Amino acid sequence: MPVTPLRLIVNGASGRMGRAVLDRARADARWQVAAGVVRAGSALEGQPIGGVEAPGAARYGTRFPALDAVAVVIDFSTPAGLAAALDACLQARVPLVTGTTGLDAALEARLDAAAAAIPLLRAANFSLGVALLTRLLRSAAAALPDWDLEILEAHHARKQDAPSGTALALGQAAAAARGVALADVAAIDRASAAGARRAGSIGFASLRAGDIVGEHTALLAGPGERLELTHRADDRAIFARGALAAAAWLAGRAPGSYALEAVFDAAP
Repeated sequence: MPVTPLRLIVNGASGRMGRAVLDRARADARWQVAAGVVRAGSALEGQPIGGVEAPGAARYGTRFPALDAVAVVIDFSTPAGLAAALDACLQARVPLVTGTTGLDAALEARLDAAAAAIPLLRAANFSLGVALLTRLLRSAAAALPDWDLEILEAHHARKQDAPSGTALALGQAAAAARGVALADVAAIDRASAAGARRAGSIGFASLRAGDIVGEHTALLAGPGERLELTHRADDRAIFARGALAAAAWLAGRAPGSYALEAVFDAAP
């Protein structure tokens, strides 16, 4: 029997990730794209998604349409864009998948509270490989609590935040595995804190160059030996694939806060 497609809205639809999600969803019979939300003033406003005029074509808009019959919203936007998506999803009780990073404490608190009302899945990186890397790092950090830990990341020259959201998420997972708060042990700006490495700290280093999609390495160093766990992304499509897998998994779930590892466990 044919399966009824899930209706999807993409927030941040003009960005790299938003475009990648739209392209993949439009080519997948499991999905029906209902709309793409873009920033105010975008030249895409009112244009058909895919560029082809047709009766009932899904279009780009600067505001959220009614979410009636929408199965899930995927957000790759900005903190302000995420706040708008959260408002719309809470009003309609629609599941939300988001990869937006750089959030302030107030928005973090809003997301935590929203999970009591809607299914919410957040990830700094939607690669299933990174989900596994996080699990492996958590295990290694707990098993080797006295080893120095450094998290190294590299991205394209246009990326604005550093360290990356994925690097910070890896640091948080490692810190939690060691029973400490990342804020208490993170070493991010070493230029302003000269001197020897602080015992128990988790260091971060960032590289921005060319068109690197994303690389993350967790390096644990002990006396006379070193362990490196590395993930390299060569194609941005892996993140779109992971986001859509997360959205399909989240649709119809009970309210709650979910992690990408749950999708990884469910993957065949």
